[in-house]
Amino acid sequence: MNERRFNASLAHRLDDPARKASLPSAQVLEALALRSGESIADVGAGTGYFSLPLAQAVGPHGKVYAVDAQEEMLDLLRKKLDESAPANVEPVHAEADDTRLPASSCDHFFIANVWHEFDDRAAVLREAARVLRPGGRIAILDWRPDVEPVAGPPLAHRIACSHAADELRAAGFQKVATANVGLYSWLVQGERPR
Repeated sequence: MNERRFNASLAHRLDDPARKASLPSAQVLEALALRSGESIADVGAGTGYFSLPLAQAVGPHGKVYAVDAQEEMLDLLRKKLDESAPANVEPVHAEADDTRLPASSCDHFFIANVWHEFDDRAAVLREAARVLRPGGRIAILDWRPDVEPVAGPPLAHRIACSHAADELRAAGFQKVATANVGLYSWLVQGERPR
């Protein structure tokens, strides 16, 4: 684990009601423009803050691969799945640069609040391109470096939205768009070439 990886012992913070106010999942899902029946890799899924709403958005014929490198986080997600029983969420214990998902298996590759944690972001983008179908979309959500850290990582660990957009373009993603979401986050989206 590097010094930027979220400490699993603090997982209770991920479901804090204040987080729902500062980063409403509905606002993020609206920006993703998901359709029923689509498949999505939720990379850095943690306890399922986005996995569960994503599962609802893609419906029973869709699929959410909740990928996380920390088994402790996936155990907490599994408890939620036992309680709510969404059948279209599959926890996957893997790293972001090696998700173990089949090639061209997903319509979306979503990375929420962990972009700043990765040592080799280019490797993560190569994995996203491998996992995405032609025309599939990548979305990266992370903390803004231009607002004081009420929550989230220290300012020194945060990455500018423009830098993430440049990384997507350099990796060959097209139609790159950026936006601020919630109170403290940015969202960058791009498309894998067809």
